[in-house]
Amino acid sequence: MLNVFTLVNGRLFQEEIESLEDLARFRPIWVDMESPTPEERRWVRQHFGLSIPEDAMDEDIEESARFFEEDNGELHVRSDFLIDDEDGPRHVRVAFILNDRNAELNSHGVLFSIHDEDLPVFRLLRLRARRMPGLIDDAKDVLLALFDTDVEYCADILEGIHDDLEHISTQVLSGLLTDDVAQQVLAAIARHEDLSGRIRRDMMDTRRAISFLMRMRLLSAEQFEDARQILRDIDSLEGHTSFLFDKINFLMDATIGFININQNKIIKIFSVASVALLPPTLIASIYGMNFQFMPELEWKLGYPFALVLMLLSAVGPMWYFRRRGWLK
Repeated sequence: MLNVFTLVNGRLFQEEIESLEDLARFRPIWVDMESPTPEERRWVRQHFGLSIPEDAMDEDIEESARFFEEDNGELHVRSDFLIDDEDGPRHVRVAFILNDRNAELNSHGVLFSIHDEDLPVFRLLRLRARRMPGLIDDAKDVLLALFDTDVEYCADILEGIHDDLEHISTQVLSGLLTDDVAQQVLAAIARHEDLSGRIRRDMMDTRRAISFLMRMRLLSAEQFEDARQILRDIDSLEGHTSFLFDKINFLMDATIGFININQNKIIKIFSVASVALLPPTLIASIYGMNFQFMPELEWKLGYPFALVLMLLSAVGPMWYFRRRGWLK
């Protein structure tokens, strides 16, 4: 899919592109390619003189492979954006290409983005840029706005995690935590821990990308200040994620503690039962020895007497344990 955006009266407008001729009719500031076809790649290469690398979305983590400038002045930035939907949280690699130095190419002043999935951050920015005039002035504003929107998206997810943890905390600290509920709680805590870790990784990646743009000295004074504000927002989110990690660890330990208590109760019941059955076992063993001179052998009520004696020897310890509170 090839999404082309032009700037009209301070607003982003999406143009429909169905051929190379359609692409040549517009002067965009942002060309967004979602899983581009070979034909769409060819259109971009022919019109803008931009060759999209085959490894544009590789999973390399080295800074030299993710943030660099080509000899022709093209700036390459590879950054990860978070998606949290019904399929589960995941990162999507986005490759940005920006030519802000070589005015001889048609790609000058155009931001190119390549990714495999539709991203909520991109949808949100498109919606804002259509409704808020003056939000975008050039391609660098688009790039900074995407990173800023990504930070806001992560902040909203963190707020949702905090609300869910408050609900989980109420369940855990109520003291009425059954094994089934504990299993659900542990699954929810594990998901929030994974999501919080992904947000922290996303923020770290965004920080690296913003720092690279600031070092390249391409930003205007206003854009440089916007970049610094994004970094300050990231610092505040990192502190919040640390708080959530501490809360997650506490709830995890508390839940596991309640599970251990429930298991100990079961083990205690078995232990008490085994102790209570020791005297009847002893009596049954004695009467099973068939001694010749035991008076009960010739007594008609000997067998019922032994059964009653075994019952009393079992009930007696249970009554004593309950009176001492050991069965509660």
